[in-house]
Amino acid sequence: MRIIGGKFKGRFIKPPAGLPARPTTDFAKEALFNVLSNRIDFEESNVLDLFSGTGNISFEFASRGVKQIVLIEKNFKSCAFIKSEFEKMDYRNVKIHRTNVFDFLKTNKQQFDVVFADPPFLDSNYKELHNLLFEKKILAEDGLLIIEHQKKINLSELIHFMETKNYGNISFSFFKEVKNDK
Repeated sequence: MRIIGGKFKGRFIKPPAGLPARPTTDFAKEALFNVLSNRIDFEESNVLDLFSGTGNISFEFASRGVKQIVLIEKNFKSCAFIKSEFEKMDYRNVKIHRTNVFDFLKTNKQQFDVVFADPPFLDSNYKELHNLLFEKKILAEDGLLIIEHQKKINLSELIHFMETKNYGNISFSFFKEVKNDK
């Protein structure tokens, strides 16, 4: 995998064999960050990366100079890999929590401008994840939630849905709570 934009553009990152992760393709990742570049101010954003896997998406956010990244991943080997890559990049505005995403969300008190979630495709409870993020007010005012999922999954009936962008078999659904919703 490679970083496709920002300060570390062109940097190749090779995850160790056997990580239980499915990295977002470069094609889908590039399209996602093209969309995000028109919607958020990277340098003013705090990012929460749920089900971080290889850290692929967080490395892109770091390369674009976000204020802070918090990663949630329960696999020890994945967390160790992500930590070592951030150290090589000398990127320090990062916190990595090795824990279950749902347990973290239930106790978290911090708000984020961007939440990216890439749950495992086979056993995902998208509705529970989505509802917990909004119920616990984890998104900052005008914050953006992005859920990566298979194209065949339809999340348009969930509240605060904006749109879905499809890239091959991968889709990104965007959600934003407008504070004057009543």
